[in-house]
Amino acid sequence: MDGTDLQILKILQKKARVPNVEVARTIGMAPSAVLERIKKLEARGVIEGYEVRLNPDMFNCSMIAFIQIKVTAQARLIETGELLSKIDQIQEVHYLAGEDCLMVKLRVADNIELETILRTQIATLDVVKDTKTFIALSTYKESAKIMLPETFE
Repeated sequence: MDGTDLQILKILQKKARVPNVEVARTIGMAPSAVLERIKKLEARGVIEGYEVRLNPDMFNCSMIAFIQIKVTAQARLIETGELLSKIDQIQEVHYLAGEDCLMVKLRVADNIELETILRTQIATLDVVKDTKTFIALSTYKESAKIMLPETFE
């Protein structure tokens, strides 16, 4: 990976649907060369995929909750993380150091849907020992972008 790849990645992170010709024009390369670089970045796993960010308010899922989940058996932590990952409303599952627990982020319509998921899908997992829920009142930044270096060594 070189500086040109980093330039391409920065452009794609801002707007993944930018036309190849526009990327080429911005960095001063031929469109075919840019396309080849993008394909190589995808093949190497640098670019994992492309997503569309939807407005959650348009789909009645504007409530964000973070749930800290403690498990009874650390040996089943990975299995529990995989089971939680299958719940559609859960967007992220993280294993946290310090507390030895999982933290999930989910989007739901309201407290009724949140309670239902907690009662019927999370608390029913036999390995779940305890949960602690945090509801976001406001979101000032939400992004999947990665800060890229100016140069790559």
